Amino acid sequence: MYFFAAKKPVLLVFCLTLGLAGHPAFGLDSPIRKITDDSALRTSVKDSWLLESPDRVLAKPRVLYKLDSGDRVELRAEAGQDEFMVIFARERKDKADNFPGWAQGSWILTRRKDTGTATRIRVFLRSDYYTYVQFRPFSADSKDKCLMDVVLYEAYTVRSLPLPVSMERLYTMPLIEVLNLAGSKFPQKYFEPNPSDYRAQRLLMKKVREQLPALRFADDGAIDQEGRYVYIKTGADQQGQPGLNCSGFTKWLIDGILKPVTGELMEIPPLKAPFGQRGSSFTDLWEELRDPFFGLDWIRNLAAQAGTTLYSPAFAALPEIEVRREPFSQMIKRGSNGAAVESYPGFLENAGYGIEGLLPLLYTLAIDEPGRFYLAAVNNEGGPPSTEENPRGLPRMRQYFHVAALIPYFSESGVFNVVVFESAAETSFKAFQSRYPGHYVSLVRVPVVTAFEPWGVGSGE
Repeated sequence: MYFFAAKKPVLLVFCLTLGLAGHPAFGLDSPIRKITDDSALRTSVKDSWLLESPDRVLAKPRVLYKLDSGDRVELRAEAGQDEFMVIFARERKDKADNFPGWAQGSWILTRRKDTGTATRIRVFLRSDYYTYVQFRPFSADSKDKCLMDVVLYEAYTVRSLPLPVSMERLYTMPLIEVLNLAGSKFPQKYFEPNPSDYRAQRLLMKKVREQLPALRFADDGAIDQEGRYVYIKTGADQQGQPGLNCSGFTKWLIDGILKPVTGELMEIPPLKAPFGQRGSSFTDLWEELRDPFFGLDWIRNLAAQAGTTLYSPAFAALPEIEVRREPFSQMIKRGSNGAAVESYPGFLENAGYGIEGLLPLLYTLAIDEPGRFYLAAVNNEGGPPSTEENPRGLPRMRQYFHVAALIPYFSESGVFNVVVFESAAETSFKAFQSRYPGHYVSLVRVPVVTAFEPWGVGSGE
C-alpha cells in the first residue's frame, strides 16, 4: 500500500434524523467475504492513530492510502463534544474522491477525548449509513472480551453478544475473523440483499405510478364489482367528481393485481366482514356504532383474496397473511439529549407494531420475504371528546382509521427504500411515519406480481 497527504479535510457529517428522503445512491456492494481487508493498514497505524494521545491524533491531517487491491481509504480524525473518531473511510464506488465514512468496508474507532479510552468500533458492511456492526468494551477492566451489536435502521437485531477478543485486538484483526467469532448469531443475510430479487416490485411500482395522475381522493369512495364509483358505507353512487379514499384505493390496487387472473373486480361488502380474531367482548358492544376494526378487517380481506387467487385458499388463512415476526426487541431513540437504547415490544395483539419500529421491520421483511408487499392499517386508542350532552364522552378504544400499501425494496444499485401508496397518491415513508407518532400499524402480506390492470378512471374501463 502507499499513501499521500490530502490537500484539505473532508468532514464526516452524521445525520441523526431517520428518513429515506435524499438517501444517497451507491454502486452495488460486494458480498461481505469479498470486502477488501484493511487490517494491515490498521496495524501499521495502530500506535500513531489508534493508541496515540487524543490531542496528537486530532492534530493530524487526513491521509489517503491505497490498498494492494487498489481500493482507497481516507484516514482522518474528527472531534465531537466528549469523544472523537478515527475514521478509515472507504471511497464510494459510484463517486470518485468521496469518502463519507459509511461506504462499504469503512471502519471507525470512537475514543474519549479526556482519557483516550475506546468506547466503540463501528464497521459498515454495506454502503448504508443505517446498517452496521458495532463492538463495545465488555467491561472497564476486561482484557479478553468485547460485546457485539448489529444495528439495522436504529433497531438492534443483535445486542451485547459477548465475543472472546479484546477491543484492542480488534484494532488489527481482519473483519472476517471477527465476524466468524459470532458464528450463526451474526445475521449475514441482512447485509447482502440481491437487487435482482426486487425487479417485480420496481415494475409494479412503475405501473401504479403511471395511473396515479388519473386518480383523485374522495371521502368514503371506492369502485364496486360493476366498476361504479360508490360510497363504501351505503353502496350508493358517488355524487360529483368520483374518487377513492384510503380503503377504496387499496381495493383499486388489489383489483388491478387480481383482475388479470379473475377478469373481475371484488365486491365491497365481503371486504367489510369481520376477519379473524380481534377485539373483545367489550368492543363487540361498539362494533355497529363505531366500527373500530374496519381498517383491519378491510386489509385482511384484501390480502386473503389475493392469497387465494394468486396461490390457493390455504394462503388466505390469518397466520399466512398477517405479519407477526419479532426480529428485534431494542431500538435507538434519539432526542435533544442524545441517543438512548429503549425496549421495543414487537407485535401486540389487536394493535400490531409501534410505528417507530416499522422501518427496520420492513427492512428485515424485504430481505426475508422478497416476494411480498404489505397493506398497513394504522390504529390508536382514542374516543370522541366529551360534550355538554355527554360530559363523560364515549369510552376509549382502539380504532383502525387509515390504510395504505407499503412496498419495501432495493433499487438496482442496492439502495433500500419504502414506497407508500395511500389515498390515491404516493407519499414518502418519512411523511407517513411522522404523521402518526405513537400509533400502531398492523401489516398483512400480498404477493408481488408484475401484471397490473386497474379499472379505468371516470370512463368505465
